[in-house]
Amino acid sequence: MVEIISIRFKNGGKEYYFNPNGLQFQVGDGVIVETARGTEYAQCIRANTMVDEIELTAPLRPVVRRATPEDVKAVEKNKEREARAMSICQQKIAEHELEMKLVSAEYSFDGSKVLFFFTSEGRVDFRALVKDLAGALHTRIELRQIGVRDEAKLLGGLGICGKPFCCSQFLDEFQPVSIKMAKTQNLSLNPTKISGTCGRLMCCLKYEQDAYEDLVKRAPKQESFVETPDGAGTVSSVNLLRQTVQVRLESDPETPRTYHNSELSVIRSGKGKRPEGYVEPPLEELAKLRRSSEEGGAKVTEEDSLAAAIEAAFPSRPGHGDQSAPSEEREDRRPNRRTRHRRPRSEGADPQAKPGEPRPPREEPPRPKEEGGDSRPNHRNRRRRPRGGGGKPPASQG
Repeated sequence: MVEIISIRFKNGGKEYYFNPNGLQFQVGDGVIVETARGTEYAQCIRANTMVDEIELTAPLRPVVRRATPEDVKAVEKNKEREARAMSICQQKIAEHELEMKLVSAEYSFDGSKVLFFFTSEGRVDFRALVKDLAGALHTRIELRQIGVRDEAKLLGGLGICGKPFCCSQFLDEFQPVSIKMAKTQNLSLNPTKISGTCGRLMCCLKYEQDAYEDLVKRAPKQESFVETPDGAGTVSSVNLLRQTVQVRLESDPETPRTYHNSELSVIRSGKGKRPEGYVEPPLEELAKLRRSSEEGGAKVTEEDSLAAAIEAAFPSRPGHGDQSAPSEEREDRRPNRRTRHRRPRSEGADPQAKPGEPRPPREEPPRPKEEGGDSRPNHRNRRRRPRGGGGKPPASQG
């Protein structure tokens, strides 16, 4: 085991290991180190840590010393000098009419050299430019051509997702990205939608590529001839994330149906034609695909996958009840207050009857009726006048 500290020279740059040389550093401390470019100022991003020697790819260089307040002032002064060097260099480029775009300028810690980064579509002869800059700045001059991705990393900005560039935040190295990744993830091949601000394919296409490649291995290819619980057909579309496919059945080709991957049996992969001599099994035998997926648990729904992911991330703590108990058991343990003392709704219910025995119907007393109708008063017709002719009482007979 070797004791190391991790440092970074600028935001979004690579992480380097150095030997603390017996000193204790905290995250955010400034350090002075010796590099191939000379003495440089860096910032500690990981405190003293013990690592295995196998993880080290090169011999460790020792830290020169801890940065002092004077060193911090020197770094701030160099930033002011960089702004002046940028304006001078842009003027010289315009005078020499060079086809190059100046990106940034960096002074070394001791101020003995200034490094200019620029982009260009081709090679540029800047020998005359270097002589003019050396006479104006009175220091060593170095010009370095970079690519558009490096330019975006140095300048920074916001991507189409609304967040800062990944390359300027946490990406130490650029990963190779190809158009095949966009095809695997079923993305639109429109360059404006899958390209970043730099004009190259977005780096985030690499993040989920491994997951999509694993899903592709489990899913049938498009235009494959498959057997489903409802008959044989051809795969018309594949949804990798939901693990479902749409199949055009031979019995009903106009209405595609959706099935889970576990409900399919691939007869011919990616060909799209019915094999010669193929005899479709009866529907009773094909229906076993659906029953086996439902009974054996091979079919995993989105709710089950989400519940499994939540359980893996937040396992149930002991002493707080069984969180994985079925919902039916939890409902039995906690009776509903609204139905606890509710009488049964069946007619003629007998409270003294035993469970499981039929209860006799309840006898109701007959309601007395007269010629005038129901004897019970009704608030609706209590003051209603008789419906006789013209509202007058009928004349007495005899």
